[in-house]
Amino acid sequence: MEMAMQKTMLQVPGVETVVSRMGRGESPADPAGPNEADVMASLTPFDERAHGVTQDKIADQMRQRLSSIPGINLVMSQPISDRVDEMVSGVRADVAVMLYGDDLDVLVGKANEIAKVASSIQGTQDTRVDRVGGQQYLTIDIDRGAIARYRINAADVNDVIETAIAGKSATDIYEGERRFQAVVRLPQSLRDSIEDIRELQVTSPDGPRVPLKDLASVKVVEGPALINRSMGRRRIVVGVNVQDRDLGGFVAELQNKVDKQVHLPAGYFIEWGGQFHNMERALHHLMIIVPITIAAIFFLLFVLFNSVRFAALIITVLPLASIGGVLALFFSGEYLSVPASVGFIALWGIAVLNGVVLVSYIRKLRQESLPQDEAVREGARLRFRPVMMTATVAAFGLVPFLFATGPGSEIQRPLAIVVIGGLVSSTALTLLLVPVVYGFFEGKGDPNLEDRESAAPSNTSDLDMQPVPTSV
Repeated sequence: MEMAMQKTMLQVPGVETVVSRMGRGESPADPAGPNEADVMASLTPFDERAHGVTQDKIADQMRQRLSSIPGINLVMSQPISDRVDEMVSGVRADVAVMLYGDDLDVLVGKANEIAKVASSIQGTQDTRVDRVGGQQYLTIDIDRGAIARYRINAADVNDVIETAIAGKSATDIYEGERRFQAVVRLPQSLRDSIEDIRELQVTSPDGPRVPLKDLASVKVVEGPALINRSMGRRRIVVGVNVQDRDLGGFVAELQNKVDKQVHLPAGYFIEWGGQFHNMERALHHLMIIVPITIAAIFFLLFVLFNSVRFAALIITVLPLASIGGVLALFFSGEYLSVPASVGFIALWGIAVLNGVVLVSYIRKLRQESLPQDEAVREGARLRFRPVMMTATVAAFGLVPFLFATGPGSEIQRPLAIVVIGGLVSSTALTLLLVPVVYGFFEGKGDPNLEDRESAAPSNTSDLDMQPVPTSV
């Protein structure tokens, strides 16, 4: 099957080489099963492919061609992310639906229901359910009534079965001071034949030998090939890969539909893992980091201007910058991810810098006793070029990331889209809105009037001591 898969994949345009790894590693902590194989395909360089042949299109053609091979369960991923997902949750998928319970048949049935629900959701790329069945077992059920008629004990029957199939020590062999046990059992050809096992002879107390088929039911049944456990409970995993959709929205819809359409018996429950678990953990950290970042920016602005009002004025550029970042994500088809969230933090730093450049210059003009309206107009006119240069240089530096297609582009593009889109809105609104609301935050009085009054000499006591002129 592996050779057939390799030949099929090499027929896909854009595939250069194919290498397979079968089995599992020597480490007992390796979560890969012996029935799993990794097929790694190296693609031709992007500039050497035909026009329009992207990695996604090559992957789609692979799925179409490999679907003709029966008996395989296909999940496609990148080599590094594949191993990371496997080590984190034990499943190679973006979303891992981990179902816990006691009965394997119930687990398999409910897992198939979850996989069917996931396949009906927009954005589902691959669906994989752990294969726990398919292993053949030789089952021998002793007939208690039959052995009682022949006056044979169950232990005698078990000894014959153990000796014939598993092997039993018959004697010891001595070589000098070393001793070895001589284990005897049936040859391989007889152990693999169910008819020969049924003809095994069991000696009765009365002397005659009775075939095993008259004392027990010997049959081959299908049972579990693998039983995964976690937290002391049996577990089966449904892996789902997501494409062309945000992971958070996909999982939210999947959770809603699973709650409505899949009814779990008492004692069965679901946990969600995979890359979705890593995303939730990263977003939880960002929920702590972002408020701390905004608070730190506000504190530094307060230290710079020594005014809560002007610090609040410059903080208003943060939502102005976020508007452009959100719109850029929407129109580009990207979604809010961890790289995009980091891009918002970088965008806020540039936006605050432009706000500081504008407001600090207006305040400098006000300190030179220029009227408020004139200072605002003059500051906006003279700081237009520095603000535009700061935003333009930062935006142009990220333009190559927008067209990145190689490794790491899935991280570079969302960050660049957020920063460039946010710079457009923050620069325009900073130059237009901040001068308009400046007067509201400063008021109509001179911002340095109190400082001048405190610095001026106080003559109140001298005037009180002057004699009042009188006339007669």
